[in-house]
Amino acid sequence: MSAFEVMRRASLGVFGAVALACASAPVGAFALTRAVSGIKVDVGPLRANAGDPTAAWVARALPGALAQALADVGRAGAPISVRIDYVILGPSSGGAQFGGAAPDQMIGEVIVGGIAHELRGSTSYYPMAVDQPDYVQSNYDRIAQLCKAFAYWAARGM
Repeated sequence: MSAFEVMRRASLGVFGAVALACASAPVGAFALTRAVSGIKVDVGPLRANAGDPTAAWVARALPGALAQALADVGRAGAPISVRIDYVILGPSSGGAQFGGAAPDQMIGEVIVGGIAHELRGSTSYYPMAVDQPDYVQSNYDRIAQLCKAFAYWAARGM
């Protein structure tokens, strides 16, 4: 075997190892580690209004959603403070909107540079038969989508 073939195989092995490491890492894990440090999320009012697990789900999902939204608009690492007051989930059986969608809303306040802005993020929930037996997972998914919508508007309002 020539030296060229050895180098070729070694470089292909290294390339494969790097590709495997990147594929197994969580999506955006490399980009989000720095950005999350400047984000503060207060779910105290939400915990008083809705209790757990809703407040815990928002506290877990919103910082990552904010970091991703800030990175998308080119403001990764920007300091931002968010207070969530209410999460309102529409009926699980569907609603009166187009296609039987139920409106979900997240209401809170975004503080950037000492200036507070009220914000309401909303999504539409389309009920599926699979959601009924596993309603806890369904509600978690709905809240995760609300966090993404709220973060989207918070990042663009800065």
